[in-house]
Amino acid sequence: MKKVLLVIFGLMLVGLHAQIRPDVRRKIDSIAQKKWEATTPDMDSLENPKLVNLEAHFKDTLVIKSKVPITMFVEDAPITPYNLMRLKEPRRWFYYGQNNLVFNQSSFSNWNSGGDNNVGVIGKINYIFNYRNGKHFLENNIKLGYGFVSTRGEAARKTDDYINLMTNYGYDIGKDFYLSTGFQLLTQFAPGYNYANTPDPVFNDRISRFMSPGYLNVGLGISYNPRENFQVIFRPMNGKFTIVADKLLQTAGRYGLDEDGQWIKSDLGALLNVLYRWQIIENINFTNQINFFSSYISHPERVDIIYNGTIELKFNKFITALVGLDVTYDHDQIQKLQMKQTLGVGFAYNFGFEHKEKSKKFIKPFITN
Repeated sequence: MKKVLLVIFGLMLVGLHAQIRPDVRRKIDSIAQKKWEATTPDMDSLENPKLVNLEAHFKDTLVIKSKVPITMFVEDAPITPYNLMRLKEPRRWFYYGQNNLVFNQSSFSNWNSGGDNNVGVIGKINYIFNYRNGKHFLENNIKLGYGFVSTRGEAARKTDDYINLMTNYGYDIGKDFYLSTGFQLLTQFAPGYNYANTPDPVFNDRISRFMSPGYLNVGLGISYNPRENFQVIFRPMNGKFTIVADKLLQTAGRYGLDEDGQWIKSDLGALLNVLYRWQIIENINFTNQINFFSSYISHPERVDIIYNGTIELKFNKFITALVGLDVTYDHDQIQKLQMKQTLGVGFAYNFGFEHKEKSKKFIKPFITN
């Protein structure tokens, strides 16, 4: 009996469904289809592509012409390749030039304590040309300086004289460490004299001249450069060559030469170089560089030390004051501490290349090919 009732109830439902008008059914189906399309994701994103126009707003814009003009550089000179190695571009050149002309002068008139009128001039240049390609970089540094003082009644005397050429190659091995190799050449321009022993010297009284001595360091090691203002170079394999080209100075005991007539002395040892620049306050920088060399062959305890410290006070982009201190100890030269101090105010002209950023003018040290 129950089965008969279920069959009758089913037939009634079919009859009721058949009584619904076709137009109502189409409307119901349309509503259902629209709801399905609104909630179902498009499984084929390329079926009906829609292009949207996006406006690009650049935070920084750099325009570099085919020929980069040399212009004034107003930022502090980079002293290490730290920033260069962190550029995103695969290849970049970097250059920087610093030119200084420093004066010092004294004048006396009826001065009871006495004194002689004198004027002194020191010219210095410091050029940096660095190259980077991927993890490779090449540092090239040229430092030249010459100065003299002229006192009434005396011939002009040299106060500063140096030639310092450096080239270093590095390969980035990660975590601010680099495999490093390179060379450094140190010498001077003009003959030097001991004015305390020979107040009015002649050429035969010279104690030094160009490439007499000349120091050549060539080595292989590792460098650590965690910041722009700090770098450490350690070379456990470093060759030091002392060159004396002047035959008059090729006598035993001078510059560590072993015998008369010897013009070069070779040595093998370890070299450590530390470079650090401290910005005391704005526009006052204190740059320190110290170099240690210890020989493996003869008397490792006699460590050669070369220190240079320079305080630069910038009044504006053209006027600067320089305070310099050089300290040297080389047992082969003289068994005493050698010291030189300079102070002066003068003109500075620095150059890099120019670009504009946010409607302001900046001079940056980077060049792109």
